[in-house]
Amino acid sequence: MESLIGLVNRIQRACTALGDYGGGDNAFSSLWDALPSVAVVGGQSSGKSSVLESIVGRDFLPRGSGIVTRRPLVLQLHKTDDGQQEYAEFGHLPRRRFTDFAVVRKEISDETDRITGKTKQISPVPIHLSIYSPNVVNLTLIDLPGLTKVAIDGQSETIVEDIENMVRTYVEKPNCIILAVSPANQDIATSDAIKLAREVDPTGERTFGVLTKLDLMDKGTNALDVLEGRAYRLQHPWVGIVNRSQADINKNVDMIYARRKEREYFATSSDYGHLASKMGSEYLAKLLSKHLEQFIKARIPNITSLINKSIDELESEMDHLGRPIAVDSGAQLYTILELCRAFDKIFKEHLDGGRPGGDRIYGVFDNQLPAALRKLPFDRYLSVQNVRKVVSEADGYQPHLIAPEQGYRRLIEGALNYFRGPAEASVDAVHFVLKELVRKSIGECQELKRFPSLQSTIAAASNEALEKFRDEGRKTVVRLVDMESSYLTVDFFRKLPQEMENQKGGKPEATAAVDRYGEYHFRRIGSNVSSYVNMVSDSLRNTIPKAVVYCQVKEAKQSLLNYFYTQIGKKEGKALAELLDEDPALMERRMQCAKRLELYKKARDEIDSVAWVR
Repeated sequence: MESLIGLVNRIQRACTALGDYGGGDNAFSSLWDALPSVAVVGGQSSGKSSVLESIVGRDFLPRGSGIVTRRPLVLQLHKTDDGQQEYAEFGHLPRRRFTDFAVVRKEISDETDRITGKTKQISPVPIHLSIYSPNVVNLTLIDLPGLTKVAIDGQSETIVEDIENMVRTYVEKPNCIILAVSPANQDIATSDAIKLAREVDPTGERTFGVLTKLDLMDKGTNALDVLEGRAYRLQHPWVGIVNRSQADINKNVDMIYARRKEREYFATSSDYGHLASKMGSEYLAKLLSKHLEQFIKARIPNITSLINKSIDELESEMDHLGRPIAVDSGAQLYTILELCRAFDKIFKEHLDGGRPGGDRIYGVFDNQLPAALRKLPFDRYLSVQNVRKVVSEADGYQPHLIAPEQGYRRLIEGALNYFRGPAEASVDAVHFVLKELVRKSIGECQELKRFPSLQSTIAAASNEALEKFRDEGRKTVVRLVDMESSYLTVDFFRKLPQEMENQKGGKPEATAAVDRYGEYHFRRIGSNVSSYVNMVSDSLRNTIPKAVVYCQVKEAKQSLLNYFYTQIGKKEGKALAELLDEDPALMERRMQCAKRLELYKKARDEIDSVAWVR
């Protein structure tokens, strides 16, 4: 049976080393909370410290008037073989052994002051102390600040509530055994410890009553009504304790001698002699140890289930955080290429529709480009006044005789130049979408989150490639516009005389009578040019998207990181390591997860190794 409490102590020690202990907001404290422990609860000056020292057999707790225990003390007792030296270890000083318990007392006081200052304030941050001795039983005890009723000078007005709330955070847990300490020379009905225990454990299944200061009761009175369960009944028997007197404490009376005096007191007492075998600090320690063994035994299935669940969660988080990176350059290069491929896969999913964002490119072609083409100022450019001006300038000193061919050409070339703006704007709009998709893809690539330097490098390489694709896209769409200007479609203009005849009822002589410098003539020229420009606009509305997709989108899908791959293959080990320089916070997180995972697996193995006790 001893192996079960020893197991719990070892797991709790490991939890303490990682900061995974209860009583706080630590996200990994669930294992600590699931492990049974004993919380010592009582009012100020109820004798809590003396009870603890009697169980330990050592004088090691700070003493004084008023509130002395100002932080929870998690005390783990470890039974060692007879003849071995007693020593203590603190959780905040893990590699230092204390063999002088007077120094232990001072360290508790100093460590309390370190958090609370030299004041009378309290703190919920626990002190962890392990004591190894052949004179103890395996047990975990939590000494809590004494319950009080009023605040004194130097304390906050909320000190009474603060202490009670702190104590409740421990005793409310279903795996906490409550050691309710009350002085015998006070009415049990006024006991702060019993009052609180009854609130959090109304059935009394987790409560052990301890009655101190039996030797200080008025002569002719005794505490049999309480000890025998008539005054206040608990499911577990009350245990009476006789603490050292203040004179004994002042004389540094040995605790082993004090235990012997306690046994003699009960054995020779006319009031309590018949209960002597079930009284005293030694009996209390054995009783708690035995009950704790049974308590642990009953909860092993729940503890195992919690551990297995925590292992699964931690392994999942380790996979999410990523495993440590190898140190050789070959493995580092492979890792970088794998990360690039993971990013590239997400980027392509955005373009192909597996993830949102790629549809914005279609929006450029279906909405922005047509809207930009419609807004071109052709009405102003092909007004009668501007057409007359351009045609006249094209004729020079010799007026045109039949058709103003040079005027037509200049008007068309000038109109087609307007298409450059929407064409280049389409290239820029798609470029912006692609850059945004690169940014989103990097942010969504979980594997890359470990490496800020590599994220920045991939982003820079991607944007550099996109700039090249944009330049090529601009050249191509501008070339498309220039192509339209460089050769005008002949068939379109061959139809113009025939159209004129149709407009005049098929009478050529009517055509000849038209004033070549009249408003109708120039309006007709502007209309013809507008028809041609509209034809070109319809053509460019189809060809510009094709050019943009070919030069930018398709290239981004196929060769976004090609140049980066070429450059990365030339880098040496040091340069590769710099790219895989992880975020320090992430490295710390992985290290903590790894330690916790090791703790939980070790705890599971240890529980399996003692499963025979079930």
